[in-house]
Amino acid sequence: MAPYEDKTEIQKDITEMVHQFVDEQIIPNAEHFDHEDTFPEAIVEQMKELGLFGVTIPEQYGGMGLDLTTYAMIVEELSRGWISISGVVNTHFIGSYLLMKFGTEEQQEYFLPKMATGEIRAAFSLSEPEVGSDVQGIKATAKRDPASGDWVLDGQKMWVTNGLGSGVVFVLMRTDPKADPPHRGMSCFITEKTPWVEQNEGAFAGLEVPPKIKKMGYKGVESTELIYSGYRCPEARILGGAEGIGRGFSQMMDALEVGRVNVAARGVGIAQRALELALRYSQERRTFGKPIAQHQAIQFKLADMATQIEAARLLTLKAARMKDAGVRSDLEAGMAKLLASETGKECVEQSFRIHGGYGYSKEYEVERLYRDAPLLLIGEGTSEIQRMVIGKKLLERNRI
Repeated sequence: MAPYEDKTEIQKDITEMVHQFVDEQIIPNAEHFDHEDTFPEAIVEQMKELGLFGVTIPEQYGGMGLDLTTYAMIVEELSRGWISISGVVNTHFIGSYLLMKFGTEEQQEYFLPKMATGEIRAAFSLSEPEVGSDVQGIKATAKRDPASGDWVLDGQKMWVTNGLGSGVVFVLMRTDPKADPPHRGMSCFITEKTPWVEQNEGAFAGLEVPPKIKKMGYKGVESTELIYSGYRCPEARILGGAEGIGRGFSQMMDALEVGRVNVAARGVGIAQRALELALRYSQERRTFGKPIAQHQAIQFKLADMATQIEAARLLTLKAARMKDAGVRSDLEAGMAKLLASETGKECVEQSFRIHGGYGYSKEYEVERLYRDAPLLLIGEGTSEIQRMVIGKKLLERNRI
Protein backbone atom coordinates (compact mmCIF):
# COMPACT_ATOMS: atom_id res chain seq x y z
CA MET A 1 0.00 0.00 0.00
CA ALA A 2 1.13 3.55 -0.64
CA PRO A 3 3.19 5.18 2.16
CA TYR A 4 0.92 8.23 2.27
CA GLU A 5 -2.15 6.38 3.42
CA ASP A 6 -3.57 7.07 6.86
CA LYS A 7 -2.22 4.15 8.89
CA THR A 8 -1.56 3.93 12.59
CA GLU A 9 1.82 2.66 13.77
CA ILE A 10 0.21 -0.67 14.72
CA GLN A 11 -1.33 -0.97 11.25
CA LYS A 12 2.01 -0.20 9.60
CA ASP A 13 3.86 -2.75 11.73
CA ILE A 14 1.34 -5.56 11.26
CA THR A 15 0.84 -5.06 7.51
CA GLU A 16 4.61 -4.96 6.96
CA MET A 17 4.92 -8.19 8.96
CA VAL A 18 2.16 -9.89 6.95
CA HIS A 19 3.59 -8.54 3.66
CA GLN A 20 6.95 -10.15 4.46
CA PHE A 21 5.25 -13.38 5.53
CA VAL A 22 3.38 -13.48 2.21
CA ASP A 23 6.55 -12.90 0.16
CA GLU A 24 8.58 -15.49 2.05
CA GLN A 25 6.07 -18.23 2.88
CA ILE A 26 2.88 -17.97 0.80
CA ILE A 27 3.84 -16.91 -2.74
CA PRO A 28 6.70 -19.45 -3.10
CA ASN A 29 4.42 -22.31 -1.92
CA ALA A 30 0.98 -21.37 -3.25
CA GLU A 31 1.56 -23.05 -6.62
CA HIS A 32 2.25 -26.39 -4.96
CA PHE A 33 -0.84 -26.35 -2.74
CA ASP A 34 -3.00 -25.08 -5.60
CA HIS A 35 -1.82 -27.84 -7.94
CA GLU A 36 -2.28 -30.58 -5.35
CA ASP A 37 -5.47 -28.99 -3.95
CA THR A 38 -4.22 -29.76 -0.44
CA PHE A 39 -4.73 -27.79 2.75
CA PRO A 40 -1.67 -25.58 3.50
CA GLU A 41 -1.16 -26.94 7.02
CA ALA A 42 2.39 -25.58 7.46
CA ILE A 43 1.35 -22.05 6.43
CA VAL A 44 -1.71 -22.17 8.71
CA GLU A 45 0.49 -23.23 11.67
CA GLN A 46 2.67 -20.18 11.08
CA MET A 47 -0.45 -17.99 10.91
CA LYS A 48 -1.45 -19.32 14.34
CA GLU A 49 1.96 -18.37 15.70
CA LEU A 50 1.59 -14.87 14.25
CA GLY A 51 -1.78 -14.52 15.98
CA LEU A 52 -3.70 -14.02 12.74
CA PHE A 53 -6.69 -16.08 13.90
CA GLY A 54 -7.33 -13.70 16.79
CA VAL A 55 -6.79 -10.32 15.13
CA THR A 56 -10.21 -8.91 16.05
CA ILE A 57 -10.88 -11.05 19.16
CA PRO A 58 -10.57 -9.00 22.40
CA GLU A 59 -7.36 -9.27 24.42
CA GLN A 60 -9.25 -10.72 27.40
CA TYR A 61 -9.84 -13.85 25.29
CA GLY A 62 -6.26 -14.02 24.00
CA GLY A 63 -6.69 -12.06 20.78
CA MET A 64 -5.18 -8.81 19.54
CA GLY A 65 -8.35 -6.73 19.90
CA LEU A 66 -7.79 -4.88 16.62
CA ASP A 67 -10.48 -3.28 14.46
CA LEU A 68 -12.09 -4.26 11.16
CA THR A 69 -9.99 -1.71 9.24
CA THR A 70 -6.74 -3.33 10.37
CA TYR A 71 -8.17 -6.75 9.59
CA ALA A 72 -9.10 -5.60 6.07
CA MET A 73 -5.51 -4.45 5.54
CA ILE A 74 -4.26 -7.87 6.65
CA VAL A 75 -6.70 -9.66 4.33
CA GLU A 76 -5.50 -7.57 1.39
CA GLU A 77 -1.92 -8.63 2.08
CA LEU A 78 -2.82 -12.31 2.49
CA SER A 79 -4.90 -12.27 -0.71
CA ARG A 80 -2.01 -10.68 -2.56
CA GLY A 81 -0.26 -13.97 -1.90
CA TRP A 82 -3.15 -16.41 -2.37
CA ILE A 83 -6.87 -15.82 -1.78
CA SER A 84 -7.29 -19.35 -0.43
CA ILE A 85 -5.22 -18.32 2.60
CA SER A 86 -7.59 -15.42 3.27
CA GLY A 87 -10.43 -17.95 2.94
CA VAL A 88 -8.98 -19.94 5.84
CA VAL A 89 -9.37 -16.92 8.15
CA ASN A 90 -12.47 -15.27 6.61
CA THR A 91 -15.21 -17.58 7.88
CA HIS A 92 -13.31 -17.86 11.17
CA PHE A 93 -13.40 -14.08 11.48
CA ILE A 94 -17.14 -13.97 10.73
CA GLY A 95 -17.75 -16.61 13.40
CA SER A 96 -15.82 -14.60 15.99
CA TYR A 97 -17.72 -11.45 14.95
CA LEU A 98 -21.06 -13.20 15.49
CA LEU A 99 -19.93 -14.35 18.94
CA MET A 100 -18.56 -10.96 19.97
CA LYS A 101 -21.68 -9.08 18.90
CA PHE A 102 -24.50 -11.52 19.65
CA GLY A 103 -23.10 -14.36 21.77
CA THR A 104 -23.91 -14.94 25.42
CA GLU A 105 -21.14 -14.48 27.97
CA GLU A 106 -20.85 -18.25 28.30
CA GLN A 107 -20.60 -18.72 24.53
CA GLN A 108 -17.88 -16.07 24.31
CA GLU A 109 -15.86 -17.52 27.19
CA TYR A 110 -16.13 -21.05 25.82
CA PHE A 111 -15.27 -20.42 22.15
CA LEU A 112 -13.27 -17.21 21.77
CA PRO A 113 -10.07 -18.26 23.60
CA LYS A 114 -9.84 -21.42 21.46
CA MET A 115 -10.59 -19.42 18.31
CA ALA A 116 -8.02 -16.72 19.12
CA THR A 117 -5.19 -19.26 19.05
CA GLY A 118 -6.57 -21.14 16.05
CA GLU A 119 -7.04 -24.25 18.19
CA ILE A 120 -10.48 -24.45 16.64
CA ARG A 121 -11.46 -22.77 13.38
CA ALA A 122 -14.93 -21.56 12.54
CA ALA A 123 -17.14 -21.84 9.48
CA PHE A 124 -20.55 -20.34 8.79
CA SER A 125 -23.33 -21.61 6.57
CA LEU A 126 -26.27 -20.01 4.81
CA SER A 127 -26.46 -21.49 1.30
CA GLU A 128 -28.27 -24.70 0.39
CA PRO A 129 -28.35 -26.75 -2.84
CA GLU A 130 -31.45 -24.87 -4.04
CA VAL A 131 -30.84 -21.61 -2.17
CA GLY A 132 -28.04 -19.15 -2.87
CA SER A 133 -28.65 -15.42 -2.64
CA ASP A 134 -32.30 -15.82 -1.57
CA VAL A 135 -31.46 -16.63 2.04
CA GLN A 136 -35.09 -16.36 3.17
CA GLY A 137 -35.79 -19.43 1.06
CA ILE A 138 -33.74 -21.85 3.18
CA LYS A 139 -35.36 -25.20 3.89
CA ALA A 140 -33.13 -26.68 6.62
CA THR A 141 -35.04 -26.84 9.90
CA ALA A 142 -34.49 -27.00 13.64
CA LYS A 143 -37.32 -28.42 15.77
CA ARG A 144 -37.47 -28.41 19.52
CA ASP A 145 -37.62 -31.78 21.31
CA PRO A 146 -40.12 -31.20 24.13
CA ALA A 147 -38.70 -34.08 26.16
CA SER A 148 -35.09 -32.89 26.37
CA GLY A 149 -35.38 -29.23 25.38
CA ASP A 150 -32.75 -29.78 22.66
CA TRP A 151 -33.19 -28.54 19.12
CA VAL A 152 -32.94 -31.18 16.40
CA LEU A 153 -31.33 -29.95 13.17
CA ASP A 154 -32.11 -31.43 9.76
CA GLY A 155 -31.15 -30.23 6.30
CA GLN A 156 -28.45 -29.91 3.68
CA LYS A 157 -26.07 -26.93 3.50
CA MET A 158 -23.83 -26.03 0.58
CA TRP A 159 -20.61 -24.13 -0.23
CA VAL A 160 -19.28 -24.18 3.33
CA THR A 161 -15.71 -22.85 3.32
CA ASN A 162 -13.64 -24.67 5.97
CA GLY A 163 -16.53 -27.13 6.19
CA LEU A 164 -14.26 -30.09 6.89
CA GLY A 165 -11.43 -28.58 8.94
CA SER A 166 -13.52 -26.35 11.19
CA GLY A 167 -14.42 -27.28 14.75
CA VAL A 168 -17.52 -25.11 14.93
CA VAL A 169 -20.08 -24.05 12.32
CA PHE A 170 -22.50 -21.15 12.68
CA VAL A 171 -25.50 -22.37 10.73
CA LEU A 172 -28.81 -20.69 9.87
CA MET A 173 -31.89 -22.86 10.35
CA ARG A 174 -35.62 -22.32 10.01
CA THR A 175 -37.16 -22.61 13.48
CA ASP A 176 -40.64 -21.32 12.64
CA PRO A 177 -41.82 -22.40 9.16
CA LYS A 178 -45.04 -20.36 9.53
CA ALA A 179 -43.33 -17.04 10.31
CA ASP A 180 -44.40 -14.08 8.17
CA PRO A 181 -42.18 -12.58 6.89
CA PRO A 182 -40.05 -15.75 6.69
CA HIS A 183 -36.86 -14.18 8.06
CA ARG A 184 -38.44 -13.83 11.49
CA GLY A 185 -38.61 -17.59 11.78
CA MET A 186 -34.86 -18.26 11.51
CA SER A 187 -32.22 -18.84 14.16
CA CYS A 188 -28.45 -19.24 14.14
CA PHE A 189 -27.05 -22.33 15.81
CA ILE A 190 -23.48 -22.82 17.02
CA THR A 191 -22.83 -26.41 15.99
CA GLU A 192 -19.67 -28.14 17.16
CA LYS A 193 -18.05 -30.89 15.11
CA THR A 194 -14.91 -32.98 14.92
CA PRO A 195 -12.41 -31.35 12.53
CA TRP A 196 -11.30 -33.35 9.48
CA VAL A 197 -13.86 -36.09 10.13
CA GLU A 198 -16.51 -36.83 7.51
CA GLN A 199 -18.93 -38.67 9.77
CA ASN A 200 -19.33 -37.29 13.28
CA GLU A 201 -20.16 -39.73 16.04
CA GLY A 202 -20.69 -39.55 19.79
CA ALA A 203 -21.30 -36.01 21.05
CA PHE A 204 -21.55 -34.56 17.53
CA ALA A 205 -23.58 -37.30 15.90
CA GLY A 206 -25.92 -36.33 13.08
CA LEU A 207 -23.53 -34.20 11.04
CA GLU A 208 -21.98 -35.59 7.88
CA VAL A 209 -19.48 -33.91 5.55
CA PRO A 210 -19.53 -35.34 2.00
CA PRO A 211 -16.33 -35.25 -0.10
CA LYS A 212 -15.17 -31.70 -0.76
CA ILE A 213 -16.44 -29.92 -3.85
CA LYS A 214 -13.97 -29.79 -6.76
CA LYS A 215 -13.53 -26.22 -7.99
CA MET A 216 -11.95 -24.32 -10.87
CA GLY A 217 -9.90 -22.21 -8.46
CA TYR A 218 -9.84 -21.30 -4.77
CA LYS A 219 -8.09 -24.59 -4.11
CA GLY A 220 -6.34 -25.71 -0.95
CA VAL A 221 -9.14 -24.46 1.28
CA GLU A 222 -12.00 -26.93 1.28
CA SER A 223 -15.55 -26.07 0.26
CA THR A 224 -18.08 -28.70 1.29
CA GLU A 225 -21.66 -29.64 1.82
CA LEU A 226 -22.89 -30.26 5.36
CA ILE A 227 -25.68 -32.72 6.01
CA TYR A 228 -27.51 -32.32 9.32
CA SER A 229 -29.57 -35.38 10.14
CA GLY A 230 -30.91 -35.44 13.67
CA TYR A 231 -28.05 -33.31 15.00
CA ARG A 232 -28.90 -32.23 18.56
CA CYS A 233 -28.13 -28.72 19.73
CA PRO A 234 -28.92 -27.51 23.26
CA GLU A 235 -30.67 -24.16 23.62
CA ALA A 236 -27.45 -22.80 25.13
CA ARG A 237 -25.91 -23.15 21.66
CA ILE A 238 -28.40 -20.92 19.87
CA LEU A 239 -26.47 -17.73 19.11
CA GLY A 240 -27.51 -15.36 21.89
CA GLY A 241 -29.23 -18.12 23.84
CA ALA A 242 -33.01 -18.30 24.11
CA GLU A 243 -33.26 -14.60 23.18
CA GLY A 244 -31.60 -15.42 19.84
CA ILE A 245 -34.53 -17.52 18.64
CA GLY A 246 -35.97 -15.87 15.53
CA ARG A 247 -33.08 -13.43 15.20
CA GLY A 248 -30.73 -15.53 13.11
CA PHE A 249 -31.42 -13.83 9.80
CA SER A 250 -30.63 -10.32 11.06
CA GLN A 251 -27.54 -11.64 12.86
CA MET A 252 -26.23 -13.27 9.69
CA MET A 253 -26.99 -10.22 7.54
CA ASP A 254 -25.04 -8.06 9.98
CA ALA A 255 -22.12 -10.46 9.72
CA LEU A 256 -22.31 -10.42 5.92
CA GLU A 257 -21.78 -6.67 6.07
CA VAL A 258 -18.31 -7.22 7.51
CA GLY A 259 -17.91 -10.26 5.26
CA ARG A 260 -18.38 -8.04 2.22
CA VAL A 261 -15.62 -5.75 3.43
CA ASN A 262 -13.48 -8.87 3.72
CA VAL A 263 -14.24 -9.97 0.15
CA ALA A 264 -13.56 -6.43 -1.06
CA ALA A 265 -10.13 -6.56 0.59
CA ARG A 266 -9.52 -9.87 -1.17
CA GLY A 267 -10.37 -8.26 -4.50
CA VAL A 268 -7.90 -5.45 -3.85
CA GLY A 269 -5.22 -7.97 -2.86
CA ILE A 270 -5.52 -10.17 -5.94
CA ALA A 271 -5.70 -7.08 -8.18
CA GLN A 272 -2.55 -5.70 -6.55
CA ARG A 273 -0.69 -8.94 -7.22
CA ALA A 274 -1.90 -8.95 -10.85
CA LEU A 275 -0.51 -5.43 -11.25
CA GLU A 276 2.83 -6.37 -9.67
CA LEU A 277 3.21 -9.30 -12.07
CA ALA A 278 2.20 -7.15 -15.04
CA LEU A 279 4.68 -4.40 -14.14
CA ARG A 280 7.51 -6.89 -13.81
CA TYR A 281 6.74 -8.92 -16.93
CA SER A 282 6.14 -5.85 -19.13
CA GLN A 283 9.61 -4.53 -18.30
CA GLU A 284 11.30 -7.88 -18.98
CA ARG A 285 9.49 -8.92 -22.17
CA ARG A 286 10.73 -7.24 -25.35
CA THR A 287 9.00 -6.84 -28.72
CA PHE A 288 9.93 -4.68 -31.70
CA GLY A 289 13.26 -3.87 -30.11
CA LYS A 290 12.08 -2.56 -26.72
CA PRO A 291 10.37 -3.68 -23.51
CA ILE A 292 6.61 -3.97 -24.01
CA ALA A 293 6.20 -1.54 -21.08
CA GLN A 294 7.30 1.18 -23.47
CA HIS A 295 4.38 0.50 -25.80
CA GLN A 296 1.50 2.87 -25.19
CA ALA A 297 -1.09 0.08 -25.37
CA ILE A 298 0.54 -1.65 -22.39
CA GLN A 299 0.98 1.58 -20.45
CA PHE A 300 -2.73 2.30 -20.81
CA LYS A 301 -3.56 -1.10 -19.29
CA LEU A 302 -1.17 -0.54 -16.39
CA ALA A 303 -2.57 2.94 -15.78
CA ASP A 304 -6.16 1.69 -15.68
CA MET A 305 -5.25 -1.19 -13.36
CA ALA A 306 -3.44 1.02 -10.86
CA THR A 307 -6.25 3.59 -10.86
CA GLN A 308 -8.96 0.97 -10.34
CA ILE A 309 -7.01 -0.65 -7.50
CA GLU A 310 -6.52 2.64 -5.69
CA ALA A 311 -10.24 3.46 -5.95
CA ALA A 312 -11.27 -0.01 -4.74
CA ARG A 313 -8.83 0.13 -1.82
CA LEU A 314 -10.05 3.52 -0.63
CA LEU A 315 -13.71 2.48 -0.84
CA THR A 316 -12.95 -0.74 1.06
CA LEU A 317 -11.18 1.15 3.84
CA LYS A 318 -14.02 3.67 4.03
CA ALA A 319 -16.59 0.89 4.53
CA ALA A 320 -14.39 -0.72 7.20
CA ARG A 321 -13.84 2.55 9.05
CA MET A 322 -17.55 3.31 9.04
CA LYS A 323 -18.29 -0.08 10.58
CA ASP A 324 -15.60 0.49 13.20
CA ALA A 325 -17.18 3.84 14.02
CA GLY A 326 -20.55 2.17 14.59
CA VAL A 327 -22.10 3.77 11.51
CA ARG A 328 -24.42 1.69 9.30
CA SER A 329 -22.30 0.74 6.29
CA ASP A 330 -24.50 -1.68 4.34
CA LEU A 331 -24.49 0.63 1.31
CA GLU A 332 -20.75 1.28 1.42
CA ALA A 333 -19.89 -2.38 2.08
CA GLY A 334 -21.98 -3.37 -0.94
CA MET A 335 -20.26 -0.75 -3.08
CA ALA A 336 -16.83 -1.85 -1.89
CA LYS A 337 -17.57 -5.50 -2.56
CA LEU A 338 -18.97 -4.74 -6.01
CA LEU A 339 -16.14 -2.47 -7.13
CA ALA A 340 -13.28 -4.47 -5.60
CA SER A 341 -14.43 -7.88 -6.83
CA GLU A 342 -14.96 -6.57 -10.35
CA THR A 343 -11.60 -4.77 -10.14
CA GLY A 344 -9.95 -8.02 -9.10
CA LYS A 345 -11.39 -9.84 -12.09
CA GLU A 346 -10.60 -7.00 -14.51
CA CYS A 347 -7.01 -6.47 -13.35
CA VAL A 348 -6.24 -10.17 -13.44
CA GLU A 349 -7.58 -10.34 -17.01
CA GLN A 350 -5.49 -7.34 -18.08
CA SER A 351 -2.39 -8.88 -16.48
CA PHE A 352 -3.23 -12.12 -18.30
CA ARG A 353 -3.40 -10.22 -21.60
CA ILE A 354 -0.10 -8.47 -20.92
CA HIS A 355 1.54 -11.85 -20.34
CA GLY A 356 0.29 -13.03 -23.73
CA GLY A 357 0.71 -16.75 -24.35
CA TYR A 358 2.72 -17.16 -21.16
CA GLY A 359 -0.30 -16.12 -19.12
CA TYR A 360 -1.96 -19.33 -20.25
CA SER A 361 0.90 -21.43 -18.93
CA LYS A 362 0.81 -22.96 -15.46
CA GLU A 363 4.44 -21.95 -15.09
CA TYR A 364 3.31 -18.34 -14.62
CA GLU A 365 1.48 -17.21 -11.48
CA VAL A 366 -1.12 -15.19 -13.37
CA GLU A 367 -2.75 -18.43 -14.56
CA ARG A 368 -3.67 -19.25 -10.95
CA LEU A 369 -4.97 -15.73 -10.36
CA TYR A 370 -7.13 -16.09 -13.48
CA ARG A 371 -8.84 -19.14 -11.95
CA ASP A 372 -9.14 -17.64 -8.47
CA ALA A 373 -10.56 -14.20 -9.27
CA PRO A 374 -14.08 -15.29 -10.42
CA LEU A 375 -14.86 -16.55 -6.91
CA LEU A 376 -15.01 -12.96 -5.69
CA LEU A 377 -17.82 -12.17 -8.14
CA ILE A 378 -19.97 -14.79 -6.41
CA GLY A 379 -18.97 -15.12 -2.74
CA GLU A 380 -20.85 -13.06 -0.11
CA GLY A 381 -23.45 -12.11 -2.71
CA THR A 382 -23.04 -11.84 -6.47
CA SER A 383 -22.37 -8.54 -8.24
CA GLU A 384 -26.02 -8.51 -9.27
CA ILE A 385 -27.12 -8.89 -5.65
CA GLN A 386 -24.75 -6.07 -4.63
CA ARG A 387 -26.36 -3.80 -7.20
CA MET A 388 -29.80 -4.67 -5.84
CA VAL A 389 -28.64 -3.88 -2.29
CA ILE A 390 -26.98 -0.63 -3.38
CA GLY A 391 -30.01 0.53 -5.36
CA LYS A 392 -32.40 -0.28 -2.51
CA LYS A 393 -30.27 1.48 0.09
CA LEU A 394 -29.79 4.52 -2.11
CA LEU A 395 -33.55 4.91 -2.45
CA GLU A 396 -34.04 4.42 1.31
CA ARG A 397 -31.52 7.15 2.10
CA ASN A 398 -32.88 9.55 -0.54
CA ARG A 399 -36.65 9.35 -0.19
CA ILE A 400 -38.59 12.29 -1.63
